[in-house]
Amino acid sequence: MTQTPPPGKPFRKDHKGRPGDPRHERNALTGQHAPETDADVEALPVPEGPTEIISTDYEIGQDNIEGRKLVAFDIHNPVFMFSAVTIVLFTAATLLFPTQLGPFFGSLRDIVTSRFDWFFIIAGNVFVLLSLGLILSPLGSIRLGGPQATPDFTLTGWFAMLFAAGMGIGLMFYGVSEPLGHFTASLGGPVVENGVRTDWAPLDGAVGDELAARRLAMAATIFHWGLHPWAIYAVVALALALFAYNKGLPLTLRSVFYPIFGERIWGWPGHVIDVMAVLATLFGLATSLGIGAEQATAGFGFLFGWTATDTSKTVLIILITAVATGSVVMGVEKGVKRLSEINMVMAIILLLFVILVGPTWQIITGFFGNLGAYATNILPLSNPFGRDDDNFRQGWTAFYWAWWISWSPFVGMFIARVSRGRTVRQFLIAVLIVPSLISVLWMTTFGGTAISLTLAGFSGVTDAALELQLFQMLSQLPLTAITSFVGIVLVIVFFVTSSDSGSLVIDTIAAGGKINAPVPQRIFWCSFEGLVAIALLLGGGLTALQAMAVSTGLPFTVVLLGACFAIVKGLMAERRELLMPGPGAGGRVSSS
Repeated sequence: MTQTPPPGKPFRKDHKGRPGDPRHERNALTGQHAPETDADVEALPVPEGPTEIISTDYEIGQDNIEGRKLVAFDIHNPVFMFSAVTIVLFTAATLLFPTQLGPFFGSLRDIVTSRFDWFFIIAGNVFVLLSLGLILSPLGSIRLGGPQATPDFTLTGWFAMLFAAGMGIGLMFYGVSEPLGHFTASLGGPVVENGVRTDWAPLDGAVGDELAARRLAMAATIFHWGLHPWAIYAVVALALALFAYNKGLPLTLRSVFYPIFGERIWGWPGHVIDVMAVLATLFGLATSLGIGAEQATAGFGFLFGWTATDTSKTVLIILITAVATGSVVMGVEKGVKRLSEINMVMAIILLLFVILVGPTWQIITGFFGNLGAYATNILPLSNPFGRDDDNFRQGWTAFYWAWWISWSPFVGMFIARVSRGRTVRQFLIAVLIVPSLISVLWMTTFGGTAISLTLAGFSGVTDAALELQLFQMLSQLPLTAITSFVGIVLVIVFFVTSSDSGSLVIDTIAAGGKINAPVPQRIFWCSFEGLVAIALLLGGGLTALQAMAVSTGLPFTVVLLGACFAIVKGLMAERRELLMPGPGAGGRVSSS
């Protein structure tokens, strides 16, 4: 005859359970037997099949403060309060003292990227090597959610959400400007003044050689949009998915560090990690939203002659934040997923249009040639030492890595939420390889077309501001008004999908891991993303946006390196679990 513990009292942590033993049926979020459930909170699915569920006395939401009268809220006290107060104070200071803070943001960005460029580059290499190693290793066969778990979304819907959340606005903004900028700098070659290189060419450039400059420019661009950034996202997403869906811990960044800190993750070490995740996510999103506003207003000015002012950018951010708020209230399935699929279709249509009416053969052959150039140059571009291309390495690469890392809590958690049921190998191939190839095709199409136009004698793209270069390129193709309008809509919808999915993620972290907290909290975070973007635009423009992205990305890089260790340890435990005879669908309870 089996025995059950008193209600609410967990068995000791070293209890493993046996098939058919009711003591084995423990909750995947808390590790406790038969806990009471909150009808207002959507629970994470229980692992399906034998997994190493981590038994812990912590109960999700136990540190939360709840209110149900005037405004419903359910917040994790230390994380929400410290994050919200920090963001409110920062926003107020930036709006009150824009002229004083503008130069500060510029110097902050330069200090972080110049002094820590080596650290960002080394960390990026670690993330890529870990991801590729897991794809090739036996650990890649482990399924997120348990051996019997099935995917929650179709392959098409999954890919759409991965891509829209990951890089939408950035591809629209830099798809033309970055390849063209690298090409121009490479063609000019190194420029030395007073013994210091002042040019922006990658590596040693390709002075006077148009073909070599083109290949080097595309290799440098793909380096910034290929394996390295997607590996950053993959590390965070895999860590979150593993410890939530297989280990039974709350879906927050602190859970990833259970192998390192143990039960201490429920205290201040965990609070610090989650607060850093909230701040990195919000400032990373604000950077992208500000860039999107810059380009959208520039597009409206290009098409309709509207003047791009701080007021027009502010109004645009407010309007789009309102749309994003409506989407975030609807949730992942009804709001984010549908917008992502619409955006993917529009992006594919614009991409195919440029391929068909642009230099088609050059784009097709350039795709494979650019992949070859990327393979040839990836090692020297990944090398953090012994280089003299400081402007490129610090101003481009270090900034990008910090930006991707600041985005990684948001994108990683969002990817984790929609990736249950995939094996680690499927997950990493989808998150690492497929988006990288799409980015190569996008950059080859838009950047390659702009380079071809420039070589043909058209200087309009090169002479235009960064936010206008896409529209200048489209002006040399048929149906300019239509394609430019589609480009603006893409920027706006990417803006919305980033804002709404980011708000869902921040809300989950600030609610202590509850993935369906009250709607007013989602509205709060969505609104504050827009306010921070407005404050940064008014307090220093693009420089301020970039400064906050790199400054929050720096400390979070340390967090991600710790997550790499936790991933390997967690997957090895899952591998042992699969090889051991154990219980069935309920999973195996462990204390490690």
